[in-house]
Amino acid sequence: MTRRIVGVGAIVWDTADRLLLVERGRPPQAGRWTVPGGKVEPGESLPAAAAREVLEETGLHVQVGVEAWVVDIPGDDDVVFEVHDFVAEVRSGTLRAGDDAADARWVPVAELQRLPLTDGLVEHLTRYGLMR
Repeated sequence: MTRRIVGVGAIVWDTADRLLLVERGRPPQAGRWTVPGGKVEPGESLPAAAAREVLEETGLHVQVGVEAWVVDIPGDDDVVFEVHDFVAEVRSGTLRAGDDAADARWVPVAELQRLPLTDGLVEHLTRYGLMR
């Protein structure tokens, strides 16, 4: 029987058209770069979870906007992560890696292809008109 775990992510661009990415410190896809995010806690709304995860992983406070997409990511042991990604904007804070993020940085579009990204990230950004 497959167990579903609900998660969130945040797509955050800065004024220099750089995408906020974190290097995953844990499975699934540990060691790859992706948008900040994680599991939703009991009783937490999806947007609140996205804002909390960005803060925990990057030190940045964001305002969460519209939901961009939902994607299923297979995990180990019959687990599927149902991830809701939202568009968000930075309001304050200082960028630093935290929680389960091994690193965090602003990445220019030209450098995205040089990083080991999570499966489908660029394709989703492009498909939903969020690539700058």
